[in-house]
Amino acid sequence: MPSEVYKERRGRLISYMEKEGIRIGLVTSPTNVAYLTGFACNPHERFLALALDSSNRATKLFVPLLDATAAKEAAPGLAIVPISDVDDAYALLGGQMPATGVASIGVEKGTVSLAKAELLQAVYPGVVFADLEQAILDMRIVKSADEIGRIQRAVDIVEAVMAHAVSQVRVGMTELALAAEIERKMRELGADRPAFETIVLTGARSALPHGVPGQHAIRRGDFLLIDIGVQAGGYCSDITRTFVVGEVSEAQRAIYEAVLAANEAGIAASAAGVAVSAVDAAARKTIEQAGFGSLFTHRVGHGFGMDIHEQPSMSGANGTLMAPGMVFTVEPGVYDSVAGGVRIEDDVYIQDNGTAGVLTRYPKQLTVIAAEDL
Repeated sequence: MPSEVYKERRGRLISYMEKEGIRIGLVTSPTNVAYLTGFACNPHERFLALALDSSNRATKLFVPLLDATAAKEAAPGLAIVPISDVDDAYALLGGQMPATGVASIGVEKGTVSLAKAELLQAVYPGVVFADLEQAILDMRIVKSADEIGRIQRAVDIVEAVMAHAVSQVRVGMTELALAAEIERKMRELGADRPAFETIVLTGARSALPHGVPGQHAIRRGDFLLIDIGVQAGGYCSDITRTFVVGEVSEAQRAIYEAVLAANEAGIAASAAGVAVSAVDAAARKTIEQAGFGSLFTHRVGHGFGMDIHEQPSMSGANGTLMAPGMVFTVEPGVYDSVAGGVRIEDDVYIQDNGTAGVLTRYPKQLTVIAAEDL
């Protein structure tokens, strides 16, 4: 993205700090640093922070020395402060952002540990901590057209991967083998990495909402649940489709049709000005009316973007009103320990006109895979 985009985001955060009386702000979550600067890295145990001073609107990016060149390339015009492995990062921070007149420091309360807070208090004695995290998340919850375009690219990749996965299914193939082929194809098609641990589950194991692929073999007559996502260009995608291998039973068909109807009801309920909880309620009511209410054991979805799980949480307890630019999943599921589980997940966003747009286009009518033997 153009550097002006990141500068504008930092400006909005500094304006929030001014309003709240926060002199120094420290952003240390790698994803939030990337959102505000364009520089993405995994610092591991090293120090990474974007420091902002609301008194003069100065910003400095503290990065591990080994990442300094990459930071300068990714964030042109931003002051970069490299930190070597023998430097005292907090002493360096105090020298670059002096403590004089600093009564309040803004941090991400979900990221800064007690140990780090104590190190900050040693640099800024008597400081009071304020939260910056929610202000940043409030910025991230509404995506720009450019961001939605990047998400669409990630969706396009993952849907091509899904089509490839279906073509590779063989009776006798293990969940783990199919998962490995899926992740190989992700890279081949241009993904930076999987957005999360690939889920491939078959038989009764498909009733494990977040099960881990194992050595269980694909068999005829079983559900095959594939939940995959990629990260590409800094943004994620997330899709789930459930198939039947060979013949479908009436019990399987009943579960599938209930989940499909719930997925469509949740999408239909999505609109600007409507509470997030209404999406969950619409999907849940559909599944309850089909007699499977007790087997729908999670919220209907989650927001996503740079991270695979972001706000809004699409739960029945969330009264947040949806607004243009919000991006989220609608993924109801029914998990029967005998027949197996079905989840159907689409990526949805609220358009400028207030209606729901669906980014995922992979077919979701019940598909029976006529797989050959391995």
